[in-house]
Amino acid sequence: MDQGFTAIGYRVNISLAVELKTVRLQFVLPHKETEKDGVIMGSFPKSMDEYRKQLKRGYIQEAYQGLMDYFRDLKTHFKNQYPDYSVSGSIYYGYMDMTYFSLFPASLKRRKLKIAIVFIHNKFRFEVWLSGSNRNVQTKYWKLVKGSDWHKYHLALNPRAEDYVIDHILIDHPDFGDLGALTRQIERGTLEFIRDVESFLVRQRN
Repeated sequence: MDQGFTAIGYRVNISLAVELKTVRLQFVLPHKETEKDGVIMGSFPKSMDEYRKQLKRGYIQEAYQGLMDYFRDLKTHFKNQYPDYSVSGSIYYGYMDMTYFSLFPASLKRRKLKIAIVFIHNKFRFEVWLSGSNRNVQTKYWKLVKGSDWHKYHLALNPRAEDYVIDHILIDHPDFGDLGALTRQIERGTLEFIRDVESFLVRQRN
């Protein structure tokens, strides 16, 4: 019995057809490198191989655990030092993209606004955000800031696509060698940010 078939005018045997099909699938489903937030992302198998190598060195585990421990201590610090602020019960640990917790000063909470202290992993920096409890609230205050002459802080491009109304870099490339000093820097910057937001809202009578 003839085991071949005709494809595009050529006689092809079954074993070769299987090989050709495999090659075709390799072209349809390639492992491409993509870019996300300025970071080149390789194929999943390649990335996992690199991940395995880095885990063997032990630094990633130590660094990540240390950062999470520090975030818990930082949240506790704000809760103890500023009892008038409601502090989120949990920390968003993220997927090595961002880690944050939220503060709810009374003047902002009644407006359904909150403050987020955020660590951006790939940019290796701490930021503070003014965010809304939902996208509608966020858009309302985004429009209020955009329509004003207050330009001290960076305004989100699209409040429905981003997680903040305004943001501010607290510390770029922080030094984790002195955690007490780091906490004081974050604290000073966050309190100034909150005062500025509150003053703006009072001026707007909002």
